[in-house]
Amino acid sequence: MNNDEPKYKGLLSGIAGLSLGISIIVALLLGVGIGVLLQKLFGVFWVFWIGVFWGVCAAILNVYKAYKAQVKEFEKLAEDPKYSHHRQ
Repeated sequence: MNNDEPKYKGLLSGIAGLSLGISIIVALLLGVGIGVLLQKLFGVFWVFWIGVFWGVCAAILNVYKAYKAQVKEFEKLAEDPKYSHHRQ
């Protein structure tokens, strides 16, 4: 085992994936909650969908941020001299 790597690297990776799923669910539930609050506040049903739209947008933003973080990690890995023999 390499001493440079954390002892629980696999566990931390799994937790990061789980947190993405949880953040998507939380974003959607918050959007629905905002939609229900807006509907009760204004008394019009269609404003419910504004809250749902915000929740979906927040969930997509969470996925995008996670994607960008993974791309950054893969770029660091590509620059690692240990893997330089794979480049053409």
